[in-house]
Amino acid sequence: MEEILKALPQRAKDTHIEGNKFFAKLRRKPPKNLDALMLELHEAEFERTDCLSCANCCKTTGPLFTPKDIQRIAKHFKLKQQQFIARYLRVDEENDHVLQGVPCTFLGTDNYCSIYDVRPKACREFPHTDRKKFQQISNLTLKNVAICPAAFNIVEEMKKRLNT
Repeated sequence: MEEILKALPQRAKDTHIEGNKFFAKLRRKPPKNLDALMLELHEAEFERTDCLSCANCCKTTGPLFTPKDIQRIAKHFKLKQQQFIARYLRVDEENDHVLQGVPCTFLGTDNYCSIYDVRPKACREFPHTDRKKFQQISNLTLKNVAICPAAFNIVEEMKKRLNT
């Protein structure tokens, strides 16, 4: 996995221009079966991919915490929401609550998440490759392919399937 993660940023960079063109075309005229195709590719990839052997998303990026996430996780820790925010979060330049730093505070050395059952929505949905109207999140996807080997593989397979 380390070799894959080491090569991933360069592989993503090498396919970035092609990816931009592909997603621009996809936004203009998404195929009718795009959501079904994405779900199929997502499920197939995550049958092969073990996130616990990677956890690169948790090591390199931090999720956005919604008010519901903060409420749920604070309750899990038996903290007041403001205590949870003060201890773990900061407000970023877009006025969103994010982790104070990376890697994620809740990531263990075994790549397990200590708050998995109550983790933020952004973590539950990452890398967002099974989302409906997938073409609408192309900018996010182009960022995620540089972080997540599974997202990279899904996008590459999608390009092949849609003949680009």
